[in-house]
Amino acid sequence: MAKDQGAFPTSLRPRTAGRPGPPAAAEPRKKRTSIAQFFREVRGEARKVTWTTWRETWVTSAMVGVMVVFASLFFFLVDAFFSFLMNQILKLGA
Repeated sequence: MAKDQGAFPTSLRPRTAGRPGPPAAAEPRKKRTSIAQFFREVRGEARKVTWTTWRETWVTSAMVGVMVVFASLFFFLVDAFFSFLMNQILKLGA
């Protein structure tokens, strides 16, 4: 295999044998926020949230419950079928 062909293609830069490059420019410091300002901003963002109604919550919860029942019934039937199939195969070999 040639030098430039690796087992896995990569987009990483090859390592350099020399010194590392110049340090990255320091980011400007962000203005510190007081605790009171932080909670004012949190309160303002919380007011923008659209909350679901109790009816929507109950309907969604009921649908999740129904889907759980259907999924568990489906997996039970698939498991019972494969169990029956394996028992028949093992009986055939005995």
